[in-house]
Amino acid sequence: MSEECTHNCSSCGKDCGERTAESLLVQPHSRSDVKHVIAVVSGKGGVGKSMITGLLAKHFTDMGKRTAILDADITGPSIPKMFGIKEKARNDFDGVYPVKAENGISVMSINLLLQNETDPVVWRGPVIANSVTQFWSEVIWGEVDYMFVDMPPGTGDVPLTVFQSLPIDGIVVVTSPQELVSMVVEKAVKMAQMCDVPILGIVENMSYFECPNCKERHYIYGESEIQAIAERYDIDTVLQLPLNREYASACDKGKAYEMDAKMMAPLYEKISK
Repeated sequence: MSEECTHNCSSCGKDCGERTAESLLVQPHSRSDVKHVIAVVSGKGGVGKSMITGLLAKHFTDMGKRTAILDADITGPSIPKMFGIKEKARNDFDGVYPVKAENGISVMSINLLLQNETDPVVWRGPVIANSVTQFWSEVIWGEVDYMFVDMPPGTGDVPLTVFQSLPIDGIVVVTSPQELVSMVVEKAVKMAQMCDVPILGIVENMSYFECPNCKERHYIYGESEIQAIAERYDIDTVLQLPLNREYASACDKGKAYEMDAKMMAPLYEKISK
């Protein structure tokens, strides 16, 4: 190490033993204080990832925590509709302000910036990824105890950007019981391990159908392999949720804040630790 070393590796071109890797973390807005950030991911679409995000946010709000959702699914946003949010995000010279759902959850989504919620976002990957970091750095979130990031499916630009740019405390992996999806979920798990992001748990949605009369369980998509996958990767929290008409109806009606979230109690405990 040179005697003239300033200990600022970002401005130094020398290769020495004291050199440290430059952090890729993006600083939040100066008026944001987010204590915990949890990402909700899936290997593929259509498994109920946004619904699980909504359940998590609802629970912590019900527990008196200041809760927020950053909708990182730029090309397929659904959080505003799930929570019945109609108004648009406003901004001033300081930044952009999230919109609050009826139960107090702060939400930022691309649909809160578009003129019409059905307008498509036809952007290339780097532009989409950059917009996600802007939701973190330019939105005035204020005081937040738990922020949940609703991710797009897969292991592309946005998940990689979120894992590297936001201070992620852990992820929740959402899947469904089909064999194809079970194979894909391992990709998401391996990506998290490659990025050194803790896996808090796996939620298998639509795991079975429970007859409302006799309470017998019917495994419509076949026997689940999720326990075997969890054991393979030392994941100790696994939840299997049934097909639930009430959940789907609440989301379609814009009343996700009315969903009963009791079935996910073990995951709440893991996140709260």
